Amino acid sequence: MLRDCIRILIVLCTFFPVGQSLAAPTLRQDTTRRLYDRVMDEFKHRDYEAAMAGFRLFIELHSQSALAANAQYWIGECQYRTRRYRDALKSFYEVVSNYPLSPKLAASTLKLGQTYTKLGDHEKARLMFDRVVEEYPDSPEAEVARKAIEAAPSPEDSTNQSP
Repeated sequence: MLRDCIRILIVLCTFFPVGQSLAAPTLRQDTTRRLYDRVMDEFKHRDYEAAMAGFRLFIELHSQSALAANAQYWIGECQYRTRRYRDALKSFYEVVSNYPLSPKLAASTLKLGQTYTKLGDHEKARLMFDRVVEEYPDSPEAEVARKAIEAAPSPEDSTNQSP
């Protein structure tokens, strides 16, 4: 944890040098993007704890950024990959609920289905997969959702099995 805090401080010092004005919108956007990309590097290196802390910090500093929804999605992805499925559900629902124009809506809805599958709630998983197919039919996520629907046990399978 201390290592993560030190890393975050280094990132902040790198992106927010003392005396630098962030008044210019393009400079602010560049700084925002660099911080986001730096945290994504942590994720890509599978340091999910550091990435989660970084994305939370990003949202705290840049809650109005167009990348805030993406950061929230990646928090959920970190939680999913560390098997914190209930936390992941909350994070993906936050994207769906609070960022209605986000390009991460289809991905978040798909991840909700995948997370419910991991939790063994196949009924809710199916609802999420169906929603992806209905609301985002031409998306890559819809194709993944269709495959998940095909692979899922049908309700008849579970009622026809002997105890």
